[in-house]
Amino acid sequence: MNVELPEEALEHLTVMAGHDARAALNALEMAALVTPPDANGKRTITLETVEDAFQHRALQYDRAGEQHYDLISALHKCMRDSDPDATLYWLGRMIEAGEDPLYIVRRIIRFATEDIGLADPQALIVAMAAQQAVHFIGLPEGNLALAEAAVYMAVAPKSNSLYTGYSKVQYEINHGSNDPVPLHLRNAVTNLMKDLGYGKDYKYAHNFEGHYVEQQHLPDSVKDKHFYTPGELGYEHQISARLKEWRQKH
Repeated sequence: MNVELPEEALEHLTVMAGHDARAALNALEMAALVTPPDANGKRTITLETVEDAFQHRALQYDRAGEQHYDLISALHKCMRDSDPDATLYWLGRMIEAGEDPLYIVRRIIRFATEDIGLADPQALIVAMAAQQAVHFIGLPEGNLALAEAAVYMAVAPKSNSLYTGYSKVQYEINHGSNDPVPLHLRNAVTNLMKDLGYGKDYKYAHNFEGHYVEQQHLPDSVKDKHFYTPGELGYEHQISARLKEWRQKH
């Protein structure tokens, strides 16, 4: 883009950059976008345009203060409550106020694993694709990548089964006995290990019907515990049915 910045506009941007370099850069980007090119394709950005753009970016928003956390909380809860309209609105409020887009996409990635999980495994892929898009092209072009990811999260089936399951595992590790790996699951890489029973009587799943085999995989102290219990929405409905089928056989 061929841009000309008069001295007075440059001075104003320099002062702004001393307070908030990102806001100054965002204001310059917006000023360039709203300034029409002349016959030679040059965009001459006036001081008035820069001031208007900066005022637009400097909505009442403190990225280190209460409103920062209020807005991200609203975004997260609206995605969780499956409201795409409110999701898009709060996302826009954050973007237009100059929030770091990588901060937003980190929260979207967290949401994909915490509130959707295996109900829609594609959610994490969409979130990571948004991160790559924002990192690659930046703003304002990356706005729609963030919007697509956030709305996808809002309309996706929800499940916190992974979050709950891993929390149970964390508790068990921190408060349990942490017994050693059962011998038949260990890898016998030496003759001594074989003599000690490493890998003995291990059943290879691919040799059994449905590529499923029942054998003890957990230490004795937790062998009967279930940490992951899938929900009934989205892909987890299939996972739930598969687990029930396997467990009914034994």
